Amino acid sequence: METSHTLDVNGVQHDVTCDPQTPLLWVLRDSLGLTGTRFGCGAGSCGACTVLLDGAPVHSCDTPMWSADGHAVTTIEHLGRPEPHPVQRALIEHQAGQCGYCLSGITVRASVLVDEAHSSGRTLTDAEVREALDGHLCRCGAHNRIVAAVIDASAGQA
Repeated sequence: METSHTLDVNGVQHDVTCDPQTPLLWVLRDSLGLTGTRFGCGAGSCGACTVLLDGAPVHSCDTPMWSADGHAVTTIEHLGRPEPHPVQRALIEHQAGQCGYCLSGITVRASVLVDEAHSSGRTLTDAEVREALDGHLCRCGAHNRIVAAVIDASAGQA
């Protein structure tokens, strides 16, 4: 049974009619045309679909619409607007992207990590970044460059 849901996505209010169990990922991609958020595993295990829900990272592939209804969603398309987020700048400077499939989810998750580090006036450690990104699978082997970029972003070097 389809019901109406309201979302604030990237600062724009949207009314969506769908089954309440529909994953947020499919609403973002299919209903709203925001294809920067990737489908990876469909089970919340790879992190490719990570978005911010009220500022907290969530796997959109296993977040049903009923739980997102009335909340604010930020996708990779809006991260760092109007200027690129420090994580985005650092990833470019480090040439950390390979195929890029995992990168939108990693970037969204790392942005929260870097913002928290900036607000507490500290630089992230290698171990902290690796632990935070542990749920994100990068199959290309660019993970070491990604970690270095996130550390630099937290240090204000991006």
